[in-house]
Amino acid sequence: MRRVVYVALLRGINVGGKAKIPMAALRDTCVAVGCDDVVTYIQSGNVVLKSALTADKLRAALEEAIAKEFGFNPAVMIRTAKELAAVVDRSPYAGADEKTVHVGFLHAAPNAATKKCLAAIDCAPEELTVAGRDVYLHLPNGMGRAALPVQMERCLRPTPVTVRNWRTVTKLVELSA
Repeated sequence: MRRVVYVALLRGINVGGKAKIPMAALRDTCVAVGCDDVVTYIQSGNVVLKSALTADKLRAALEEAIAKEFGFNPAVMIRTAKELAAVVDRSPYAGADEKTVHVGFLHAAPNAATKKCLAAIDCAPEELTVAGRDVYLHLPNGMGRAALPVQMERCLRPTPVTVRNWRTVTKLVELSA
């Protein structure tokens, strides 16, 4: 049975004291659904693992197991190691300071109406680029004071998105290689 290296990105855990999941318990939950070589990175729900399941089945299994084990339902975005490496390779902000670049991960590519809404956002000098299921954010003044992420989530609603900074994205590519 062929096992694929995946990266699971959980939305909204261990943020502001809510939806707390200890990383050791998250690793155990991943193992319980049949994953192996499970590694977590920092406390914000980044997991590198191997599984024989398809990406959709893995996402469903993890979401169900997390809900059962921890009592809340974070959205889980799944990327293969190859897909995550492609996120780095196709960055439209390759020359920007890495501290200013973030990526929003979605379950599926936005539809035409959502893309139109995203394209209409004007929060200059902040900017975004949609590439398939991923939304790149360039936030020259940092995430803390940025208006763009709030406007992006408004356009995406009810589609869940989880955002990672560039350093985390590149570290996850390294860990999943």
